[in-house]
Amino acid sequence: MSRGPDWLSFRRYAAFTTGMALTLISLGIYTAATGAGLACAQQWPLCDGGVLPQSIPSFIEWFHRLWAMITGFFILGGAVWAWLDRDLLARRTRYAVTLATVLTPMQAVFGAITVTLNGALPGGYSAPVHAAHFLTGFSIFALLSYATLSAYEGRFSRDALSRSRLAVGVALASLLVAWVVSRIDPVPSYSPPEQALFYAVALLAFGSLLAATLWLGELDEVVPRAATGAAAVLLFVGMVFGRDIVFYSAAVEFVNWLVVALAVASTLGAAWLLRGVEPEVEQPVYGSTDD
Repeated sequence: MSRGPDWLSFRRYAAFTTGMALTLISLGIYTAATGAGLACAQQWPLCDGGVLPQSIPSFIEWFHRLWAMITGFFILGGAVWAWLDRDLLARRTRYAVTLATVLTPMQAVFGAITVTLNGALPGGYSAPVHAAHFLTGFSIFALLSYATLSAYEGRFSRDALSRSRLAVGVALASLLVAWVVSRIDPVPSYSPPEQALFYAVALLAFGSLLAATLWLGELDEVVPRAATGAAAVLLFVGMVFGRDIVFYSAAVEFVNWLVVALAVASTLGAAWLLRGVEPEVEQPVYGSTDD
């Protein structure tokens, strides 16, 4: 018996949910950068003493909470779906989306602490809590990305080499855009819209690097795979530096610049190496005939 329309598959549902998580992180970055996170009179889950916001800054924070709630239900729905169809989905897919579901309430708790700022929780806002809020959100996105990629396994229209080249190309383009709007570039002011854009394209780059790393494993291309994996790790470090977790001194800025530069260089190196990889040609199988 069908559980829904033919076009609605778990892999498409997972991809949509991953996109929602990416949007949620970017929206959260924008909300924090504008200071709107404290606009609900330091209340959570209420806002301005009630359910609905009373000002534009309050609306930004309220909408962020609403999107987070909807995304959380989508993540939970993905976990339920994964276990209902456990005969059709790989074990790693189920475990990835389940772990993302487990982390979602923790992300909500960290978010509540960061916006109370001594309102409901004395001394609640601190650098460790701020870091935990970002790291948990990033982990959820990474797990959903992995679940989506594993759910699509065996259903791609392109071969592994073509997919890897495309993923590396998307990652490289996204990294260059991220560099332009990042905290290390002297031209932009790292304004709230720039911060939101930086994390949106940085997460897109990370998802692309994750995909390339997984797909290159099918080709046994060790060096390009190591390059994309290293770029993903370096990019994550660069995203951590983009938050106000540590004092952003000149030395930290230099390390941030170096990390992003190495991520771009590693991705560029992977793209260059993949140019020389020849696609596998299936050899015809000759059998005996009755002639």
